[in-house]
Amino acid sequence: MKYTAPAYFCGQKLKTIRRIINQMKYFRSCKPYTRWWWFSVRIEKSAIKYQLDWAKENNFGGVEIAFVYPLQGEAAGQKFLSRDWSSIVKYTKDYCNKINLGCDFTLGSLWPFGGSFVSKEHSSRVYYGYSKQRILYSWEHSDCPEGVRILNHLSKKALGYYFNKIGNALKPALKDMTSSLFCDSWEVETEGLWTNGFEKMFLNKYGYDILKYIKDIDKNINARYDYRKLISDLVLDFYKNYTDACHQLKSHSRVQCHGAPTDLISAYSLVDIPESEAILFDSDFSSIPASSAALSGKKIISCESFTCLYGWAPRPGPAPHSKEELVTDLKLLADSLFANGINQIIWHGMPYSPEKNKKEFYATVHVGPDGKLSPHFKYFNRYLEKISKTMSEGKTYSDVAVYLPYEDMLMLNKLPRNKRKPSALYHWEMQYMKFPEELRGYHPLWINERFIKKSTINNKNFLVGDCSFSLLYVYSKWLDLESLKSILNLARNGVRICVKYNFKEPGKINHKEFAEARKELFSYKNVTRKITEQKNIKPLAEGRNLPEFRCRKQGGNYFIFFANPDSKGLTYPMEYGCSLKTRRISRNARININGKSISLKLNFGKHESILLKIDKKLKVTKLQLARI
Repeated sequence: MKYTAPAYFCGQKLKTIRRIINQMKYFRSCKPYTRWWWFSVRIEKSAIKYQLDWAKENNFGGVEIAFVYPLQGEAAGQKFLSRDWSSIVKYTKDYCNKINLGCDFTLGSLWPFGGSFVSKEHSSRVYYGYSKQRILYSWEHSDCPEGVRILNHLSKKALGYYFNKIGNALKPALKDMTSSLFCDSWEVETEGLWTNGFEKMFLNKYGYDILKYIKDIDKNINARYDYRKLISDLVLDFYKNYTDACHQLKSHSRVQCHGAPTDLISAYSLVDIPESEAILFDSDFSSIPASSAALSGKKIISCESFTCLYGWAPRPGPAPHSKEELVTDLKLLADSLFANGINQIIWHGMPYSPEKNKKEFYATVHVGPDGKLSPHFKYFNRYLEKISKTMSEGKTYSDVAVYLPYEDMLMLNKLPRNKRKPSALYHWEMQYMKFPEELRGYHPLWINERFIKKSTINNKNFLVGDCSFSLLYVYSKWLDLESLKSILNLARNGVRICVKYNFKEPGKINHKEFAEARKELFSYKNVTRKITEQKNIKPLAEGRNLPEFRCRKQGGNYFIFFANPDSKGLTYPMEYGCSLKTRRISRNARININGKSISLKLNFGKHESILLKIDKKLKVTKLQLARI
């Protein structure tokens, strides 16, 4: 499907706006931002100034204002999207500019997108009619206690309408082109997801009537696969159009594409700032948005960090161990995120809280002066800034691309019950997608058909953006014909490929040429079943029980961040005080760069990670990191 913007997103100045935005830095600095929960209470200038001054003093680089629910027992705040609301938002942005803090905005109240102004025509649909899903406890909850409608995210017209409504209210605060408009993870119900004209689009693409199967779609997995593929295309349209609309508002798009029923590699590439999330999503999930960013030439990969660190809290909360969080626990998670490609931390988060009226937000690590983290913010944020800066310079180094087995995940359905969590229900959400263990030392990146197809070939390597790969690793059990054709083209041009399985074609439409293309692929000598059969491809790092690591190349220098070994395998929820069990650890490693090798001993102090600079002569310098 061709991604085209609707009329609302097009204009004479769009190309100019894009060019200006592409030349800008998305964040004022590499210092962490914090999400700032604005409850639907009266927002006062004195509280704004107090909290922003505190954030500046504690080495935060900026805030993202998230408009949330009313508080019990307190009067409602400025009416959503009113002049008073716009005025206080603009005051906040102006004050951020004055003290050199960044200021981003969530594009709406709570999540997903919706509001009382969303008409039935523009609301979310399922195949049998309009969705019953509602946003509860939004800024408008006092006026709409039953909840407000969800926006139809698959409709270009509905998205344009929504941007007109929210954008007009935010415009006074968006004049200087330094803000991002944030889109949270996909929380639109996906069962039977639909939009006007879907059946006609499906018929044109696949040649059969999806309405014959949709009621019992889980009993027809090949039809379900085709249905999900078209939904995926429409979701990609949403992210493309969202970014275009942000540019029209002289802003950047910062988006969490995860949770969406779509091809995540492509989705993350369509936004200005791909954003991950942890620890509702395990930290190694971040390798997906980080890979997409590397393939599409994006420098910044942010992460909503420390979400529900010790477990989920039902609204109104507070979260488990709220205000008792341990900075060493947070450091373990942050280091794992850096090792999986993140280079901009977004704290989750800081509640709106006047100086003498302390408030808290459920399901979050508490950011404020009234908690155990208070004496650590200044120094911990300095540490986070140092790693973020180093891991955003130059470009990601990798020699091996791994085909993300998206087709496999679409053919599967719900996760087994023991793997479900508040943020994970389906296989296609990719929450348990990990690199094959035999590739860990190779520092691989994920790739998909779209980027393989647009790659160029040079001396048997294939190049995508700033990335150059000498090997493609495929371990999918299902492959679309188009994916197979793109992989076959690499094989014909001598690119080394490792294919683990004798894959099949998914979907109801079987193509005669699929079997022939598969047979041809396996006929080439450069296509093997085992990576060990490929000569002259060495991992970047070798060693027993290596910790997670990330490598950036800047000029002739390589910067390698090794996370503390005890940060490996962190999962939701983290055990409170797990960092207290860390110990001094040594690891032997061998680094292979430019055909040369060097042996290292990595000595990790308690809670410590290691950042190395290795020049072209293999001189190793250990860079100083702040102790936490």
